[in-house]
Parts: sequence; structure tokens; C-alpha cells
Amino acid sequence: MNTAIDTHSHADALASIRSVALATGLSYAGGVPPQLAWELFSTGQAALVDVRTTEERKFVGHVPGSLHVAWASGTAMTRNPRFVRELEAKTTKDATVLLLCRSGKRSDLAAEAAAKAGFTRVFNVLEGFEGEIDEQRHRGNLGGWRAHNLPWVQD
Repeated sequence: MNTAIDTHSHADALASIRSVALATGLSYAGGVPPQLAWELFSTGQAALVDVRTTEERKFVGHVPGSLHVAWASGTAMTRNPRFVRELEAKTTKDATVLLLCRSGKRSDLAAEAAAKAGFTRVFNVLEGFEGEIDEQRHRGNLGGWRAHNLPWVQD
């Protein structure tokens, strides 16, 4: 694998994603498919930040080496008022940051908040960790990090 070529193609992919985000009025840099997120994270080109609750990470699984800053907590999903400050403590505002949640919805909100706070290269990982709910009301079959067979562990 030629890292220089991969880095260049990843940069092109992110530039294309940013163009779409701009054209559609998205406040943050855009949505990244799970496979590209893994490639960026595993090659050190981006920080992967899991915004799910501590309980979700522990009981459902998480990506090894990912950072954790909860967007909300508890069964009532109370919004974390310190989210941006905690994110700033773990990465920089100009770093490429990929936000991951269960389905891509909370990470979308978190990306909006981060962009509003001045993060210039924050992306939402599309489909999330578990994907959407299927006909049997289960997650993990319709998209998501796990369904794409990307690395993850469970406590």
C-alpha cells in the first residue's frame, strides 16, 4: 500500500465531501462513510471520537483507540453541556475529527455544535456504529460500522 497515494486519495475524498456539505448548506465539513472513516483513523489522518454514552460503548462495543466524548448521558439522554470543551481537550479545532454515534443522528448534532464552536474539519460518520433499525426492530444489520465488518471490541 502506497501511503502517499492513499493520503492523497483520502484528501481528495474529504475535499469532495466538503464540497457537497457546502453546496447543501451543512454547517460542518460533511458525512464520511464508515470505510473511509476507518481508513482515515487507522492511518492516523483523523481522530475518531465516539459521542455515545459510556454505557453504549461498554455494552454494545466500541472502536479500539477511539476517543470518547459523550454528546448526552443517562436514559433521558441529557445533553452534555461541556461537550465542546471536552472535545477541545482531546483534539484541536483544526484537526480532522470524525464523530461516531449509534446511527449518525447524535453525531450529526455534535458535528453541528463543534462546527459552531470553530472546529473546521469535523465530519459525521454516516450510518453510525450500529446503523438503522431493521424490520425486526434490531440494529446492526442495516449499515453501520459493525455491519461493514470494521474493527471493534466489546467489554
